[in-house]
Amino acid sequence: MMTAGKRISKQGPGILRDLGLLVVCLLIVYAAAAIGAVASLNAPAFYASLARPGWAPLASVFGPVWTLLYSLMGIALWRVWRSPSRHAPAIALFLVQLVLNALWSWLFFYWHLGAPAFAWIVVLLAMIMATMVTFWRVNRVAALLLVPYLGWVAFASILTWSIWRANPALLG
Repeated sequence: MMTAGKRISKQGPGILRDLGLLVVCLLIVYAAAAIGAVASLNAPAFYASLARPGWAPLASVFGPVWTLLYSLMGIALWRVWRSPSRHAPAIALFLVQLVLNALWSWLFFYWHLGAPAFAWIVVLLAMIMATMVTFWRVNRVAALLLVPYLGWVAFASILTWSIWRANPALLG
């Protein structure tokens, strides 16, 4: 007869492995966030200097929103990675869109390239959708965790277009 203590000790390594994998997944997405953040060091001042539509969020909104979105992305990646089903294509798509995400800040905030930043974010949007489709096949909750990210990037796409078109001297 197995006691509760033995049952916990048998599950212990699996739980620790899962928690370790969660930490790795969160570190992956936070590393991408850090790469984008380096390009965004002067973003608040640059953003303030731009003509923006009345519906544009305050600069102070972006940090908390992205922190939540990156956390959800890390949890979604973790749910797919630990899935017993075939998940390599889903993880590959996720990593591609993550690189696109990190590099967008460089295009817009560091290099001030409006047209390429807009084109880039449209490609990013398509890659997020493709990632969600592949995640759905592996783990539906993981796909649903990306819905807020998709919504925010869709909004950011429209905002990018609007700001680029309103600031031709600053964003080309």
